Amino acid sequence: MHRRQFLLSSAGAACALAAPSAGATVLYNDRTIKLDQVRADPIDLWVRAGDLPRINEFTLKPQGACRADMCIPVPKQLRSGAWFNLSGFAERVHEASLHDSGVWSFGEIPVVRGSYYNTRVAPDFAVPDRKGRAVHLSDFRGKKVLVVTWASW
Repeated sequence: MHRRQFLLSSAGAACALAAPSAGATVLYNDRTIKLDQVRADPIDLWVRAGDLPRINEFTLKPQGACRADMCIPVPKQLRSGAWFNLSGFAERVHEASLHDSGVWSFGEIPVVRGSYYNTRVAPDFAVPDRKGRAVHLSDFRGKKVLVVTWASW
């Protein structure tokens, strides 16, 4: 039995599917967003999909949760009609989160926090060439570079 299933007793499951509960406050990216309705759930924060752009600038589309020109696929279990599991999405994208007394705080989303996302410039790294000398990506600034990687696992 999964932890989530164990924690949701039959009463808890009925509560999670019940009508929207009182609001919540979300702290994200130096902003405080007050939500007037969230879905009652003892573990996760279910918000209206329409509130998502106000919270973290993502919009739900058929291809997933999209922000600017980036889309992250969203599994079906994170959607339920007009509701979206924001805490489940945070877990999926490795975003730190915590909550207490109706206040949810979310950290930066790793995939969008790096400057490479804003500037489209890859971070510098170094790899040894065939003779063992370090070759830096920054040595090729202004030139087109194809980086090929491989792993045996």
